[in-house]
Amino acid sequence: MESMRKIKTSWDLYVEEELPKLESRNMFLPIRPMNISIAGQEEGDQTHLVEDEYKTYQGIQPWNRLAAQVMLPQIFFQRLMDGFELTSKIEREEHEIISSNQEKQFKKLALFAGNDFLGLSRHPTIATAMAKAAMENGTGPRGSPLVCGHTYYHRALESALANLKKKEACLVFTSGFGANMAVMVAIGSIVPVICEGEGRRPTKEEKVAIFSDALNHASIVDGLKLAEQQGGVQLTNCKNKRKVVVTDSLFSMDGDIAPMGELAQLRKKHGFLWVLDDAHGTFVWGKNGGGLAEEFNSEYDVDLCVGTLSKAASSLGGFVACSKIWKQWIQSRGRSFIFSTVAPIPLAAASHASVVVAKKESWRRREIRKRMKEFHALTGIPARTGFYCVAVGPPVVPPNTARIRVTLTAVQTSEDIKRLAALISKHVKFQAPSNIDNSNYTSARL
Repeated sequence: MESMRKIKTSWDLYVEEELPKLESRNMFLPIRPMNISIAGQEEGDQTHLVEDEYKTYQGIQPWNRLAAQVMLPQIFFQRLMDGFELTSKIEREEHEIISSNQEKQFKKLALFAGNDFLGLSRHPTIATAMAKAAMENGTGPRGSPLVCGHTYYHRALESALANLKKKEACLVFTSGFGANMAVMVAIGSIVPVICEGEGRRPTKEEKVAIFSDALNHASIVDGLKLAEQQGGVQLTNCKNKRKVVVTDSLFSMDGDIAPMGELAQLRKKHGFLWVLDDAHGTFVWGKNGGGLAEEFNSEYDVDLCVGTLSKAASSLGGFVACSKIWKQWIQSRGRSFIFSTVAPIPLAAASHASVVVAKKESWRRREIRKRMKEFHALTGIPARTGFYCVAVGPPVVPPNTARIRVTLTAVQTSEDIKRLAALISKHVKFQAPSNIDNSNYTSARL
């Protein structure tokens, strides 16, 4: 396929050369593709997920609005209004009340605090795909992907994600956190595995130097700790032959977008492996929903693209889109993949439907852009990325940097934005709206 440009980098060649060493030491772990018996079908019949059979819609439907609403128990809502949420005593008392069904009154609110960016959580096509898979295959997982859990549904999901990201292959995880952990550990294990096979310790120059943005997601930070990688050296001064740069594409707490163009140029200059966590950009940015790499025409510059299915896809899980060689290395060395149970088939089926629907219903991406422009016009805040409407404090963010984050979605209306802006204006002095073009993607903090 022309979209999957097979231009091997020095990193690809390096991993390709080292992979046989895993096999020679019985450390390569292959994924075993399997099919399962389907209720109502004869043995030998194959499952087929036909993308053209997924029904899509144009424009907001009545059921879409349910994805932009939330119901809170009245007692909890009142405590929020009174400022008594953050005490353990209140939480214990409330749990007892709700568990005993004493609370029957609920307050309906417009939701600006979720990650359902495209509003797909109430999409009937996705629900139907999940229900059909459950009726035919049951609900429970079968085991780990390396033992007996990698079914046709999981392979179809991986293929759809690889095509979306313009990569040769894809590996699906049960969480985005696990995907980042596996990537970091797998990268960090390359040199130790080689040197152990040769009966020696790696030299300082042989070690992989990993450069990570200070604001990267906690899963990247924790993965680097497991990989025993430490910072302290600038990219231009690094003497290590093998270098890696890992960054979020969209930093969810500050709302900033990574300098994609500049990173692509640095990659050409320094030859590093580029790992991009596109959790908040996948399905939302780019013509086809390919994320910020597609938006900035740098899909072929990114080597490993990590994403999540629990945000814009309104499902659960994570993935790594990469080359076939890298997929084999990660599945053999990424501990969070090796030792995790596979996602249940109905969830894999729902995720596959979400990928297809998100790509085809491009109007959802346009609606998000409209909400951003309206929010900016009313508040002066250049909302080019996500916000969140619940107070966020430590340990999620560093001490003394607590903020309010507002999440805009495709199924909110102009009236929702006006009401939100009017409410916030009672507590925040808005700046005058400025004229910003589509090339400026940086947002301001409230």
